[in-house]
Parts: sequence; structure tokens; C-alpha cells
Amino acid sequence: METRALGRTGRQVGVVGLGCWQLGADWGQVEEKDAVAVLEAAVESGVTFLDTADVYGDGRSETLIGAFLRERPDVAERVTVATKMGRRANPHVPDEYSAANFRAWADRSRTNLGVDTLDLVQLHCPPTPVYSSDAVYDALDALVADGTLAAYGVSVETCDEALTAIARPNVATVQIILNAFRLKPLERVLPAARAAGVGIIARVPLASGLLSGKYDETTTFGADDHRTYNRHGEAFDVGETFSGVPFDVGVAAAREVAALAPAGATTAAFALRWIVDQPGVSVVIPGARNADQARANAAAADLAPLDAAALDAVRGIYDARVRSHVHDRW
Repeated sequence: METRALGRTGRQVGVVGLGCWQLGADWGQVEEKDAVAVLEAAVESGVTFLDTADVYGDGRSETLIGAFLRERPDVAERVTVATKMGRRANPHVPDEYSAANFRAWADRSRTNLGVDTLDLVQLHCPPTPVYSSDAVYDALDALVADGTLAAYGVSVETCDEALTAIARPNVATVQIILNAFRLKPLERVLPAARAAGVGIIARVPLASGLLSGKYDETTTFGADDHRTYNRHGEAFDVGETFSGVPFDVGVAAAREVAALAPAGATTAAFALRWIVDQPGVSVVIPGARNADQARANAAAADLAPLDAAALDAVRGIYDARVRSHVHDRW
């Protein structure tokens, strides 16, 4: 698999990684054996970047990854694990993003993952004022200095939050929603990140499955799936579910995206390749609930780069169907 620099971390990672939210919670139950099979299939397909968080299943995702890598030291030495912290704060307010909490959260993640130094820790979509706090970055710098973290970054909801973080000298990466239904980051965020040497981790790349091309207007999801319980932002930012696009709008737009996929390529592979082709993207992190999905996602890296006509067609679908629902919000 093609590799790219992961921003200021000094690491190289495969362009298609694995998002591990599904291995924790909020996507329906994934049995432990299936979670291990997903990890195994991903790394055997060339994936070298795993993205998780301390709140995914209250640590379940981190713990499963840690156990898997201890069983596979050959894999552990070539894989970068990124986790996140901050969403354990209750209430979720700026004051909770303190040096003491950072230490406690990082130590918990180190225990879950079974490591002394965390490869990359990202602030997990904190309240907007956190991105402008000198004390926050001082505390993170101290954790790097003492070896608790190798590097740190941020996960953001909005482009303005991303730009604020990119301006900080020690922010290594920015994780942001980027997909065929979320084009706004192409305007300012990706150029700013490239200029600063900050890595871009593209999350929600398939718009919570819409861009798999497998859903229609009658598709339903389990009660424990965020695609059921967060459609209107009841639990967390609505932009995390279907990229904030109304489900029926997304289904119709996905049909048009599906028609662009080259012969022999799935809609999902086409959508992932579109992201990989955006200048400045370091890695895209689709999730998977089973080994077949993990292998299929990784195979997107093998597709030829998309031509100008395909790129323009995606933008045309976005402008006609999606832009009015999301562009001014995030």
C-alpha cells in the first residue's frame, strides 16, 4: 500500500487505515472474535494506521487493539495507533481539558493499549474554546516531553477549529470529516495543513455507510446504532452521523456517486479513492464490522487515481444535492 507522512509525527502510514469505533460501540454489537478478525484482515491488507478513542465502548476498542498487538509483535512494530481523549469529561466543558485530566486519561489509554508511550493522542472534538487555549497546548507539550505521548493532534467538527489548531507549532495532525458529501475542508483546511506540514486524517469517509451504496430509503438500523439514535444530534454532533446529511438526501446522492464507480470497483472503494486523491490527505480511516469489509476498504488503495471528470462529477453531485444541507454548518 502507498504510504504517506503522518504530518509532524515523523511516521509513515498506509493511505487507508482502520477506524476502530465499530470495535467499541455505537454501531451495533461486534463480537470479540469478529473484532479480532477485522484487525487481522486490515493489517494483512497493508493497513498500518489504527484510529481509536478512550470512549469507544468505554475502552473496549483500545483494549482489543492492545491485546491484538501484544499477540502480534511483528505487526505492532509497523503499526501506528492513534487514540483520542476528552470525551470522558462530564460535563463536557473547556475547564475539564486540564493537565491533570490529560494525565489521567492518557494513563488509562496506556493501560488499555499496553504501552508506555502513546503513538498519537488527539483531543476528541472538544468545545471550541479549547483549541485556542495556551494552557491546553502547554499541558500536551509536557506529556510529550516526559514520554507519555510521542505526538498529539486534534479531532475537530468544524473547519474553523481545524485552522485554529493548524496554527499551533506542535499539532501533528488534524482529524476531520472529509468525504464526497463534505467538501468544505478542501477550500482552506487541506491547503493550510499542507503548508504547515500537518497531517490530515479523514474520518467518516463513507458518511456512516451512505457511500457504500448499499442503503435505500427503507433501510433501518438497530436501536444501539448511532445511525438510529443520533440522526438529529441527540447524543453528539449530528455531523458525525451520515455527515449531517438527511438520510433520504444521502441515499439519493449516493446512487449518483455509485454510477461514477469504474467497472469492477465498489461504490465504497470509489468514495475512499476520492479522498485519497485529495492533496494533503495523509490517511483515510473507514471502519469495518467484519473482515470482508476491512479487506474491501483496504483495496481502495489499489484503485488508479481518479481522473478530472470523476472528480468534477463528485463536486457536481455535492453542489446539486448536498451543499445546502452541510456547507455552512461545519
